[in-house]
Amino acid sequence: MNITRVLPQTARQWGLAWACSLILVVVMLVMSATTNVPLRDPDNVLPGYIRFPLIVVGVLAVDVLPRWILRMSRDRVGPVDSFKGVMRDRWPASHWWFAANGVVSWYVCYAAFRNVKSMAPIANPGLWDDRLAHLDRFFLGGHDPADVLHSMLGQGWAAHLLSDVYFLWIAMVPVSIAVALVWTRFTSAGAWFVTAVSVDWLLGALLYYVIPTVGPIYSDPKTFAHLPHTYVTELASSMWDDRVKVLADPTTYDGLQTIAAFPSLHVGIMVTITLTVVLIRVPRIVRIAAYVMLVLTILATVYLGWHFGADVIGGALLGAFAVWAAAMATGNHEGWRPALRPQEAQELDELASSALTTRP
Repeated sequence: MNITRVLPQTARQWGLAWACSLILVVVMLVMSATTNVPLRDPDNVLPGYIRFPLIVVGVLAVDVLPRWILRMSRDRVGPVDSFKGVMRDRWPASHWWFAANGVVSWYVCYAAFRNVKSMAPIANPGLWDDRLAHLDRFFLGGHDPADVLHSMLGQGWAAHLLSDVYFLWIAMVPVSIAVALVWTRFTSAGAWFVTAVSVDWLLGALLYYVIPTVGPIYSDPKTFAHLPHTYVTELASSMWDDRVKVLADPTTYDGLQTIAAFPSLHVGIMVTITLTVVLIRVPRIVRIAAYVMLVLTILATVYLGWHFGADVIGGALLGAFAVWAAAMATGNHEGWRPALRPQEAQELDELASSALTTRP
């Protein structure tokens, strides 16, 4: 790996991602000093600095093991030589460097984001929920968006389905990061996506301080009291308990509060995922799945009471801007239009064409 060539490329690929991480770290340290709130590990069950590398290692194993077995069978060579061959082909030093930058910069951004989010109601205790609820009803002719969805979808199976969608989203984000860093060999695309998610975290965290909200499930609980008991019911209760404990004694409670509704980062990051897979022209089935998940995520966040309609719009705009900003920063653009770098775009087109024309 030629360091004189790698460093400029690293700055181009990961400069904005690292900038987002460092800005959030500075905000986190300043807020901690001014509010006297100590910094916390964002994952109290299994620390993120263990969990995220484990996810990457798991995806790495899925990437390497089948190729290792296939090479042993096809080339009839020993396991050591086969493993070395796979690692040489799939994991040269340049890709280790690429993946390490992505994992570390994103995790630093994530950990800082969680702490900054936790301190938001301490720094700005005011709430905008009534104003956002009024805005929602104004645009829906006096109707509440959640009530409309409850009437349209019913109050049984839809609650369970959308609760599962919400849970799926939670798992999907770290997995998508690992896939972008481990499975892909289109490093421009991977850096573009991971950087865009970092932009989502940064701008989302800052907006939590400007427009603090808790969301309809907490500001108007009677609207959601008739929904059946689901995973989301338990999650909402535990999140409120954490918030109460943090606000009551932020210096000693060993946890984070995670409630902040505007903008909806569930929607924002799902928009980022959807636009990315469309712009880099992944197989059609993946694009369709992304669109379906985006629609279900929007429905889930409003139906279950996590977000106002205004939060959804704000999140969607944020997610789209993050894709554009990351494209500009990572060099994936033609003028002001986001576009995968020509060489990788051509390789992806050839790969897709090959997959369509190959016959068993």
